[in-house]
Amino acid sequence: MTTYDTDVVVVGAGPVGLTLANLIGVRGHRVTVLEARHELIDYPRGVGLDDESVRTLCTAGLWQQVQPYTVPHHVVRLVNGAGRVLATNDPRTQEFGHPRKHGFIQPLVDRELAAGLGRFPDACLRFGHRVVDLHDHGDHVTVTAERLDAGGEAAGTVTVTARYAVGCEGGSSFTRKWMGVGFEGRSPSTRWVVIDVENDPVGTPSVYLGADPRRPYVSIGLPQGVRRWEFMLHDDEPTERVEDPAFLHALLARHVPDPAALTVINRRTFTHHGRLASDFRKGRVFLAGDAAHLMPVWLGQGWNSGIRDATNLAWKLTAVLGGDAGDTLLDTYTQERRKHALDMIDVNMAAGTVMKMGRFAGRLRDAFAAALNLVPKWKSYFTELRFKPMPRYDTGVVADQATLTPGRARPGFKHGRLAPFTDSAGRLSPVGLQFIQPRVNTAAATGVLLDEVTGPWWTLATWGTDPTAFLSPADLALVRRHRIRLVSFMPETQRAWAEKRYTASPAPVTVVGDPDGALKNWFDVRACGLVILRPDRFVAAACLTQQAPRALAAVARAASLTAEGDRA
Repeated sequence: MTTYDTDVVVVGAGPVGLTLANLIGVRGHRVTVLEARHELIDYPRGVGLDDESVRTLCTAGLWQQVQPYTVPHHVVRLVNGAGRVLATNDPRTQEFGHPRKHGFIQPLVDRELAAGLGRFPDACLRFGHRVVDLHDHGDHVTVTAERLDAGGEAAGTVTVTARYAVGCEGGSSFTRKWMGVGFEGRSPSTRWVVIDVENDPVGTPSVYLGADPRRPYVSIGLPQGVRRWEFMLHDDEPTERVEDPAFLHALLARHVPDPAALTVINRRTFTHHGRLASDFRKGRVFLAGDAAHLMPVWLGQGWNSGIRDATNLAWKLTAVLGGDAGDTLLDTYTQERRKHALDMIDVNMAAGTVMKMGRFAGRLRDAFAAALNLVPKWKSYFTELRFKPMPRYDTGVVADQATLTPGRARPGFKHGRLAPFTDSAGRLSPVGLQFIQPRVNTAAATGVLLDEVTGPWWTLATWGTDPTAFLSPADLALVRRHRIRLVSFMPETQRAWAEKRYTASPAPVTVVGDPDGALKNWFDVRACGLVILRPDRFVAAACLTQQAPRALAAVARAASLTAEGDRA
């Protein structure tokens, strides 16, 4: 028996497990990925990549490698059986630094995620290792895997000892079953067939969701000339029919002039699921991605929701592993991620209902959509993707803006001492939401994305002032211990003045010029002059600059940050 020691053992080499492993590796910790297959899955599954996920790939140092397999500004149109557009989803804002939606080729992206682990001397990916046992010993875990030969037969066992284990092995997760947690929800019986072809015979770069009562379908233009179709199978159509070329040609006949001339590169069937684990943690064992939640494919959120899990869990695991936080920080993972995963399942299920309406309900839907398109405000609700629930963490590593109470954050901000400083636009708190990422200027660089300046860990930033102004020596000691970057956002016109003035500050301050006014606009409509940003770029606290010590203390408590001399 061979034994390997690591900090985190990840079960499953899908995109979530590989992203998690890269985020752990890039922060200097050991990670081992165990995968039962002998190679990565080579057929496309996910096709939509959000701006939030791109931001994570940048943190992992892999966006440049992944970008060639994507196409930005993926436009989605919901059409009825006659081809009339009912709604268009074409968000053009780039508040997080990248286009909101991308099409992508998943096997090629997964390949880059796997290759990325080769950058780290203490990261490894082991194919042909099927996990069969797991033990939580209180201070560490052991994971036992069978080594599989080329024929899939067991050829010995390997035991991996680690501080933590994360199950990312999909909907049939061994880890989730070992944890004994529920997997609540439902799986509609409707089956769909996926057909991918090369040399796209349609040629349009858009996505069409065909709400056709005769047979709902999806048509997607993907990178590298690939076109995907998805067709709903009727109850009286056996799954085996998809193996019949004549049946496939009949499905495609309404979409292309000559189905027989197409080169099919992938064909398979699937069923939509909407399920959610009752807990994402048990002791030193966690769930992420499809092991924690399954959702229909309508809005392309299965892949992205898993990446959000990896982003959230990675910084918390590495904070605990590095002695920066106590183990209770890891309890906030379920608190923060489970609710948003449920919200995404619900909105995807609703989208599926709209897609599969029959003739009578479909006519009502079409009339309703036509009326909504006449009202700009409601039309923009779909065009700008406002129906998609953005992650907002109201419990976890947050501090309420009105009271600075750690661990909870109300979305509203209408009462309390700071009420006179709010206006109608500023009564919603930014705490628990992701911070924007415009392009900025510094003394060292011009026109760079904000994340490149603030770095991958904690940030305390103010608008127009010295962030050290109200921090005590004890506060500054906490800042140094936890590598909190102190940042001053400035109008570009004042950057040179601030850079000179803040050289006398009691701690280093990075001055960031705001050339386009994006940061000023953000603070203009929010009742705060200071924000504390978490390593995942979510706002942990927002307050007036004079409240900096209280906000810092509240965040330290919510995140279980260690003090000098503590042992995590």
